[in-house]
Amino acid sequence: MPRALWILVIGMAINVTGASFLWPLNAIYVHEHLGKSLSLAGFVLMLNSGASIIGNLVGGMLFDKIGGFKSVMLGIATTLTALIGLVFFHGWPHYAIFLTVVGFGVGIVFPVSYAYAGAIWPEGGRRAFNALYVSQNLGVAFGSALGGFIASYSFKYIFIGNTLMYILFFLIIFFGLKNVNTACLHNQHMKKPAVKGIVSRTRWYALVTLCIGYLLCWLSYVQWTTTIATYTQQLNISLKQYSFLWTINGALIVLAQPLLSKVLSRWMDKLKAQMLIGFAIFTVSFIILLQANSFWYFVVAMVVLTIAEMLVWPAIPTVASNLAPEGREGFYQGFVNSTATAGRMIGPVLGGFVVDIAGMKPLLTLLIGFLLISIFTTLIYDRKLKHESKQAKEVVSIM
Repeated sequence: MPRALWILVIGMAINVTGASFLWPLNAIYVHEHLGKSLSLAGFVLMLNSGASIIGNLVGGMLFDKIGGFKSVMLGIATTLTALIGLVFFHGWPHYAIFLTVVGFGVGIVFPVSYAYAGAIWPEGGRRAFNALYVSQNLGVAFGSALGGFIASYSFKYIFIGNTLMYILFFLIIFFGLKNVNTACLHNQHMKKPAVKGIVSRTRWYALVTLCIGYLLCWLSYVQWTTTIATYTQQLNISLKQYSFLWTINGALIVLAQPLLSKVLSRWMDKLKAQMLIGFAIFTVSFIILLQANSFWYFVVAMVVLTIAEMLVWPAIPTVASNLAPEGREGFYQGFVNSTATAGRMIGPVLGGFVVDIAGMKPLLTLLIGFLLISIFTTLIYDRKLKHESKQAKEVVSIM
């Protein structure tokens, strides 16, 4: 990978490590330390996610207008300002206000980072986005483990640690990428011809169709941290065992990368095939959960789920990058990121509602239905693109 992409990947790993100190403990802090109800804690998290969706879209548009470096620095500065505020003011309602600002700032950073990665290494294809995906999972693994340990001493140390990691992220990006932006974007635009008119609209429809399935997949995936987590407790699976499932997830994502690269290059060289197989494997993981009555069922389901996300999560931003017309790369990445964030925001509410009304098994059946729709949308998302490409070839042959 180019040096600039390594800098971005390392910076994002540090960013996510710091963020992972806090995000798993938000609800606990609001409920137990601030003395607010779980409903209010959920509302605070919804504000954070809603602000992230807005940040995703704003970040994408900023990338297209002012470039990667200025956009990512603006997102970092916004987040860092709120994190410094949390160090000194983490009571009520300051916590909710600053957490919402954090959501907006982080929302800017993520789509800009993906669009920036595509601009830095356009010939790298999915490898650039996969590198970001792996770095973020490393950050989640380290940050989540360290966060619980630090919080056992004081929650204030969590806020301080998160802020220090973000300052380090700021310094890495500022000194590492400030002279890279113009050249990278120029090279990318030279490689990708401008598209106008119906082709551009067709690409947009293709992205929206694909993202419908992506949204439904995230609605399903997020149940692992909400309704499925509660379900494991009902089956007398300990919190330690449940936490171990996520250790398996993180370790597999990092350690299986060499094998995954070989499999992709040999048997799944097309992104569409990669996504279809990934969504199908997601479906299998929830079919396993439908039968689950012991811890080992959940272990198998988590392994299958992790294989699926390794195929799908990096592929969607890659497709968005390929579909984006010149000058719209950031907006397309912003839309993809906002879709994922919307799934994470709506999923817990929808899942909890279905479980309260009908139970866990009907929810899992519904999720399997969602994932089958994801397979269908992936099958058809590029149908119009292929049709137009065929027509264009026929016109050329006639001329």
